[in-house]
Amino acid sequence: MIAVPLTLLNLQDDGFHLLLEVIVFNTPFKAVLDTGASKTVFDKATVENYLHRDMVLQHTDMVSTGLGTTSMQSFILNVPDLQIGGLHLKHYEVAVLDLSTINYAYQQLDIEPVIGVIGGDILSAYGGIIDYRKHTLKLRQRRR
Repeated sequence: MIAVPLTLLNLQDDGFHLLLEVIVFNTPFKAVLDTGASKTVFDKATVENYLHRDMVLQHTDMVSTGLGTTSMQSFILNVPDLQIGGLHLKHYEVAVLDLSTINYAYQQLDIEPVIGVIGGDILSAYGGIIDYRKHTLKLRQRRR
């Protein structure tokens, strides 16, 4: 199993978020680990800054729930390489949404922006185990 370090972020008496580092587009980013998110989601504005010629945002009619709206424009992106610790996911499909409200809230708390949310799709497929005491996420090397 791969152990990925987590940062426990105190949101000023409004709960906690778990952050982890991911590498996408050969660039390190912070992401929120969200066990309640069904799918991994990246921020549209951030993604657009790193798109290559051979990468296309595909529009989808899927309804995005849980982010405060059901009318949000959503896209799908096939990410060539998504790294989470020692786990390399090749050609991994993520949802792409406008996450500016999340990053604005983080900015108000002097927290650096995140590329997005690592969701249940990855946690389930790779047997994710969160250890709050050790601040680690354990993932299997191979899909279950």
